[in-house]
Formats: sequence, C-alpha cells, structure tokens
Amino acid sequence: MKISHCKLKKSVQRKLLEFFVLEVTARSAADILGINPNSAALFYRKIREVINYYLTLEADEIFEGAIELDESYFGGKRKGKRGRGAAGKVAVFGILKRQGKVFTLIVQDTKSKTLLPVIKRKIKPDSWVYTDTYPSYNTLDVNGFHHQRINHTKQFAIRQNHINGIENFWSQAKRVLRKYNGIDRKYFALFLKECEFRFNFGTPKEQLKMLRKWCKI
Repeated sequence: MKISHCKLKKSVQRKLLEFFVLEVTARSAADILGINPNSAALFYRKIREVINYYLTLEADEIFEGAIELDESYFGGKRKGKRGRGAAGKVAVFGILKRQGKVFTLIVQDTKSKTLLPVIKRKIKPDSWVYTDTYPSYNTLDVNGFHHQRINHTKQFAIRQNHINGIENFWSQAKRVLRKYNGIDRKYFALFLKECEFRFNFGTPKEQLKMLRKWCKI
C-alpha cells in the first residue's frame, strides 16, 4: 500500500511527512506550507491508513519472553474508570513485550472471555506475563503462562513484577491524542495505530525512514 491519488506536489508531500513525524498538526503544517488545511488533513489521514495497513500485516507476530498486559479507556467524560464506570469510553487492550514492541486492539469489553483469546493468539505459551490485579486476568494462571500480578493499591513495582512499560505507552498515547481535542470514533482506530507506530519506531529518524518506505515518497 502507498499514498496514491494525491494532487499535492511530491515536495509538499515529503514536507507533510516530516511534519507528521514531528507531531505538527495538519492545520499548522498547512499554514507553514501555504496549502489548504483540508488537503493537509486528508494527507495525514492517508498516512494513518498506510500505518494501519502495515501494522495489521504485523499483527500475527507472536510475542514471547516477558510480556506486560493492561487495558485502558479513551474518550468519554469520566476519568480512570473500569467496567460500568467506563461508559462512553473506548476500551483498548494492550500487550507489550519488554524491550520490544507494543500491540493494541480496540475491544468491546475487558472481560476475560474477550481478552483471553487475544492473549493466547498473540503470546507464546510458557511466557512470563505481568498484569495488575484486574479480575479478568485471573484465568492466565491455568492457561499455560507464568503469571505475576502487581497490586497497585500497595506498590507499583517489585523487582521485575510491574507493568510500567505498558502504562508508559498509555501515557504517551494519551499525550499524542490530547492535542486533537476530540477524535471522531470512526477514525479512532487509525489514531490508535499511529500511537502504536510512534512507540514501536521510537525515534523521529526511524519513523520518517519507515514512512518514506511505506508511503513510497
């Protein structure tokens, strides 16, 4: 997949790619380049579609070793609630391989019956899996994983027992998304994969290199 059917000059496309990597908003990029804001916004959406396409191709990659699991909620007016308290929010499940990549998935709910099939599909059996004490993770003990829990009401880390990595990702993702002042739900999946991309390809130089390759610009 590549960016196609774009009327912008290649030189403008390359600059927009650079601005995207640097987290310059489409409107600000349009002002700098002297182009229509709608054209910049459409180009940014095409970039996100390309990212989503390639990350979807990698979704079958199996994680093994030390893995952190956690769920988070985006949008809505209530803060920091799980289950019923998360009404109006989008539930997202995250799997992070330590010193490796993160994988995210929008889920209907965070019940065990929803999360366990994803976990078993994505994580190699016998891996060490770290979670908090959310009840949905209780079934991991009898499903072929070495399961460690951290009780956040008491401590955030006990040596290797923590989920600081995936929580760092949530913080980074929400920082990136906050500047948009609300995202249309039908496009939220694209923005989420943008956050996953930025985390997995950590430096702007690496991100730009991959996007030039994927977008063929």
